[in-house]
Amino acid sequence: WNKKREQKNILIVGGFHKARSLATSLLKKGYRVTVINKDYEACEKLAEVNRLNVIFGDGSKKFILEDAKAGCCQVVIALTSSDETNLVICEMCKHFFGVKKAVALLNDPSKTSFFYQMGIDRVVCALNMITNIMEEQALMDEMTTMVPFDEGRIHIMEIPILKNSKIAGKKLWELNFPKEIIIGCILRGDQSLIPRGDTRIMEGDILLVITSNKDKLEKIKELTQYAAS
Repeated sequence: WNKKREQKNILIVGGFHKARSLATSLLKKGYRVTVINKDYEACEKLAEVNRLNVIFGDGSKKFILEDAKAGCCQVVIALTSSDETNLVICEMCKHFFGVKKAVALLNDPSKTSFFYQMGIDRVVCALNMITNIMEEQALMDEMTTMVPFDEGRIHIMEIPILKNSKIAGKKLWELNFPKEIIIGCILRGDQSLIPRGDTRIMEGDILLVITSNKDKLEKIKELTQYAAS
C-alpha cells in the first residue's frame, strides 16, 4: 500500500495557503507533491516545506506545466481564485499531459454541472473536502460517488433520482428521511439548488446527501429507489 502511494505524483496549482496545507497533508501520506505558484514570495515560503517541489510561474501556461513535469503526475488539483483558470489548468493537464484525474476548486457552485461536462473528475467548493478526497484510493483508480472527509466522520453521497423513483415529484418536507441526513444541494441540469422544505424533487435531479452516520446512507438508497409498478 505504502509503496503504491509513494509512486503517486500530485500537482497542485495556485492557492498559497490552501496549497501549503494540502501539500503538507499529502506529503505526510507519502505522495510526491509539486506546487506551482505565480507569486515569487509565496514560492519562497512554500519552499520551506520539507520535500515539497516548488515551481515559480503561471500554471495555466503549457511550458510551466512542462517544467513541473505534469506528464509524470497522476492527479492535478487546481486551487487558483479563478474558476475559469482552474478549468483551463485541468483541461491542459488532461489533454496535453495525460494526467488521469483532475480536481478543480470552484467558487461558483452553479458551474458545477458544466465543469463535470468538461471532463473534470471532481469539482469541490470547500477545501476540507479536497484534503480527504485523497484518503480515497478510488481517486487514484476509479472515482466513486462517496467522499469521506473530516477524518471519516462525515460522508457525502451523490444520489441520482431516476425515472420511477419513489420520491420524484415530492417536496422535501414530505420525505421520511432520518434526522441524521442533510440534503446539502440538488444538482438540476446546469443549476445547483440549495434546497428548502418546499423544494420539489424532480426526475433527473442529483441529491448531494451529507451524513455523519454511514449506515443511514443505505436507508436513503431504499427511500429513493423505484416505486412499485
